[in-house]
Parts: sequence; structure tokens; C-alpha cells
Amino acid sequence: MLKVKPLAFDSFGVRSMATFVETDDVAVLIDPGVSLAPVRYKLPPHPIEEHRMNETWADIKEHTARSDVLVVTHYHYDHHNPDEPDIYKDKIVYLKHPKEKINKSQEKRASYFMDKLKAIPKSIDTADGKEFKHGSTGIKFSSPVYHGTNPRLGYVVEVSISRGGEKMVFTSDVEGPSVDAQVELIVQENPDFVILDGPMTYMLGFRYSRKSLELSIANMKKIIKETAVKTILVEHHFMRDLKYKERIAEVYEYAAEKEVKVTSAAEYLGREVEMLEARRRELYNQTFFKKEV
Repeated sequence: MLKVKPLAFDSFGVRSMATFVETDDVAVLIDPGVSLAPVRYKLPPHPIEEHRMNETWADIKEHTARSDVLVVTHYHYDHHNPDEPDIYKDKIVYLKHPKEKINKSQEKRASYFMDKLKAIPKSIDTADGKEFKHGSTGIKFSSPVYHGTNPRLGYVVEVSISRGGEKMVFTSDVEGPSVDAQVELIVQENPDFVILDGPMTYMLGFRYSRKSLELSIANMKKIIKETAVKTILVEHHFMRDLKYKERIAEVYEYAAEKEVKVTSAAEYLGREVEMLEARRRELYNQTFFKKEV
């Protein structure tokens, strides 16, 4: 059996894709990190966001203690926390190569992180393009793909975890996927469950083009059409846009025709969607109003 448990996601009110995956052979935690947007609407994080980040980080740490394997798909702080290296103690660690297919910013962060990890984990392996076996469970990594639509923000590795007839794919920060290479592992692996970093539509027309959105929609429909997927969590960058549902309305419609569930991590767990970053202005206004009353 393969169990997938989202731990911290943007639909929870934080920036993260932390995911716990458990099989009969091994427990894996992908991207144990969480952060907040330093500025949104020219406002810093609201105290409610800070509280949620602390809650989710505590949950992530509790699940790292239960994990055999920790995965780091790239070196942004919402995907790893270099300042608490003890969570990696005695763990098997698979991480994005710290020196190859990486931009300068992430290379510096990776170097700092590797120095912090010295002698702490049970083992460390670079993940890029590799496969590992844990009993009957397979963990497979893509070759590095763009963090977004180009190499400016560096590269990430995607993760496939399979056991028996069940399989899930975790894309990490593909911001779409608008690039064909970002879809290759998904189609090749033919999973029944996908955790997808969706299009960055909250910056549509600024740092994210309408063409990229069109390509992302086409690729999401391709995943639905060409794989055995039954559930897709479209998350992370996508869940920073209050109009997210209308941005990919045709994907939801197409998925419904094919009996595929497209949803958020919060909804998958039966939780309320709480887009705290996207509602930051409202949070400050409500707090101010309450104080005035």
C-alpha cells in the first residue's frame, strides 16, 4: 500500500510542498521546508500566517522523525531548512545535485546546506536521474528540469514513488508545467496520483505569460489523457491566485469528463482552503477593523 499525506501546502496558508509518503517498506518525506512570502501587496506576513508556518513546521518535524528517507528537490527555503539540520540525523538523504544543473543562488545555498549536514545523515546521495530501491518500493528521480519556464531560477528534480500497482509523482516547482521536459517523467511513469506545482498565475502578465499558461493547460490535459492518473493536486504557485479555478477552468472540465479528480492539498484532506498569502490584505484589514471596534 502507498499512502500520501500532504503536510504543508499553499492551500494550508504557507509556502511549501512538504509531503509524507509511506509504504509497507519505507517512509519518505519530500521537501521538509516551509516559508512565507516576505512581501505581498507591499505587506509583510500577517501574524496568522506566522502562526500557521510554525504549526506546519512542527508537523513536518514530527513526520521527519517517522521517516527513513528525506528528499530535497532543490534549495529554496520553502523546500528545505538548512538551519535545523538535526532533522536529517541518521536518515537516508536524496538531494538535488548541489553543483550540477544549478543556478548561482541555489549553488551557494546548497554549499551552505551541505556543510551543515556533515556527518549527520546515515547517507547522502545525489538524486538527479537516479533510481533507488527500498524493499519492494521504488524511488525514481527525473533529470533536472527547469524551476519554471527557463533556467533563471535553476532546476529541480521530480520524484516518482511506486509500490506494487500504485505510483505517485511529485513535480516540485515546475510552475506549470509549461515545458515538455517537465511532463516526461509523469507520462513515462504513468502514475495514478500526481502532486503538481501549477501555473504561477498570480503573476500573469508580469513574470508569467499567457502563452506559458496555455502550455500548462495543454500539458495538464496531456497528463489526464495519456496516463492512468485518478487524482491530481494542483498546488503551490497556483494557490496564490484567488482566481485560480477560473484560470484553468478547461482542465477541471476535461478532468471531470475523464473521471479524474483535480483538487488542492487542503481539499484532498477534507480541509478548508486557506489562501492566507493571497488574502494578506484582507487579514490586515480585518485585524485593523477588530482593533477599532
